[in-house]
Amino acid sequence: MIILKSPDEIQKIRKASRVVAEVIEGITPMVVPGVTTYDLDRRAAEIVKEKGSKPAFKGYRGFPAVLCLSVNEEVVHGIPSTKKVLKEGDIIGIDCGVIIDGFYGDSAKTLPVRKVDAESEKLLRVTRESLEKGIEQMVVGKRLHDISWAVQSHAESNGFSVVREFVGHGIGRSLHEDPQVPNFGNPNTGIRLTAGMVLAIEPMVNVGVKEVKILEDGWTAVTLDGKRSAHFEHTIALTENGYEILSKL
Repeated sequence: MIILKSPDEIQKIRKASRVVAEVIEGITPMVVPGVTTYDLDRRAAEIVKEKGSKPAFKGYRGFPAVLCLSVNEEVVHGIPSTKKVLKEGDIIGIDCGVIIDGFYGDSAKTLPVRKVDAESEKLLRVTRESLEKGIEQMVVGKRLHDISWAVQSHAESNGFSVVREFVGHGIGRSLHEDPQVPNFGNPNTGIRLTAGMVLAIEPMVNVGVKEVKILEDGWTAVTLDGKRSAHFEHTIALTENGYEILSKL
């Protein structure tokens, strides 16, 4: 069941989403060689608390941390660790969610650790553009899979593949609500987009094959071929006046 949000509810999601953006911005300067993913998670926890919010991921189905931090071939749900030390040339996906007043915000971006190779630069650019192209399809009366096709077609036309196992989602009083928002699909299919929908759109794009596997920790998803992956996400509200990116400063 898709739950449409009132302007007051969208305002609450906006508040939570802004904190998510502030958390990601707050730890971005720390993404340098020598830092551990645990260091990033610890600082994120401090910012979440300072903002009067609660982490959405910690404890969710048993996840142990505030952030999902996924390095290089890790697609999503990477667990922060004191043993995982960033080095120049890495890329790291930062996925954050918070709760304020019973409403959720969710966003992600993938950052370079200083200078990265040309292929990684292209991967980050194309994945970010795929998200932007998906968001542009958030128009009242269009169909859900117009978003999906916009993401898929841009990623694949640039020589990359799109992960199937993980998709975007509705968001509000729960972190994951209906509808699911795949990053692949046929245009002009799926439900009609309606004012009041709030969606988390989140392309996960791979350099190589689209297939992934889960590591023994039960969380970390990695590319099957060991090649790199990028992840970008925003929480977006659809109104009669158009879309609004809630998780953008």
